[in-house]
Amino acid sequence: MRADEPVALGRTDLRVTRLGLGLASLGGLFAPVSDDDAARTIDRAWHLGVRLFDTAPVYGYGRSERRAGAALGRRPRAEYALCTKVGRLIVPGGGDTQPIWADPPPGVGPRRDYSYAGVMRSVEDSLERLGLDRIDVLHVHDPDEDFPVAVSDAYRALAELRARGAVGAVSIGVNHAPVAARYLREAEAPGPDCVMLAGRYNLLDQSGLDELLPLCAARGVAVMAAGVYQSGLLADPRPGAPHGYATVPAELARRVAGWHDVCRRWDVPPTAAAVRFPFGHPAVASVVVGARTPDEVDGTARMLAHPVPAGFWAAARAAGLLPARVPTPDGA
Repeated sequence: MRADEPVALGRTDLRVTRLGLGLASLGGLFAPVSDDDAARTIDRAWHLGVRLFDTAPVYGYGRSERRAGAALGRRPRAEYALCTKVGRLIVPGGGDTQPIWADPPPGVGPRRDYSYAGVMRSVEDSLERLGLDRIDVLHVHDPDEDFPVAVSDAYRALAELRARGAVGAVSIGVNHAPVAARYLREAEAPGPDCVMLAGRYNLLDQSGLDELLPLCAARGVAVMAAGVYQSGLLADPRPGAPHGYATVPAELARRVAGWHDVCRRWDVPPTAAAVRFPFGHPAVASVVVGARTPDEVDGTARMLAHPVPAGFWAAARAAGLLPARVPTPDGA
């Protein structure tokens, strides 16, 4: 599978690539990234044919959006799809700060706001930071933070923007599959066009399959799968590695070791299996992976294109790593 392979985004008129670039790291997630390195990373993704880019106001408190706009603003606007998010305004003195952002802009921070007016202001602010004339996919970011307002006021604002062509698709960006399934069921028809699901449909966690992915497939809702490396745990499970786990639970460590064993036997890098796996489900349109350097973009594109032998997934299933109900890319 190629990073630049185009695919329709569910029932919308948008087309995206199989690989999308997540831009949280370019906002300074965990470690600072220079303007030049951010530009070079986006440039490399473009050179590889990636045409799906995902950012958010909270990523570096506006820094990621500004860098995305600076790098993409000189590209033909019709040739790529840009996603951003609503739910947090970046304002002077915003108190909903997060310690994960390195060297954030001084004097500003996020403030949670899923109201109709807050969403409309967020879109205006994002367009100003991006320097672009439109947003292709607009996610309601973490709707579980204020679900009643997010599923009513925020959705109403996004639906209006979609109806007048200001955005191409309405989406939600979630870390918990049951939240997304509830949102799809409770939002006023026709509901969201897509879902960005982080960390809940990968080699180690298939909870998205319990309800959400079948619901998306039935409704023609496209899924963008993020968090496919389980915070980096699949790439480097060693203690102290930058995978976000201070202590890896024993059962999870056992499953990671099992995947590494199967991958060694079949000569498949664990990251290649991880980035390919979500495409076994028909609802998944794209996989969105973050990067902070051009080399990381190159690596992900290589992994997506890496051959996975026909028997690999059957071997993983025989090893007890995948339940029988989980679809795999080759149907095994």
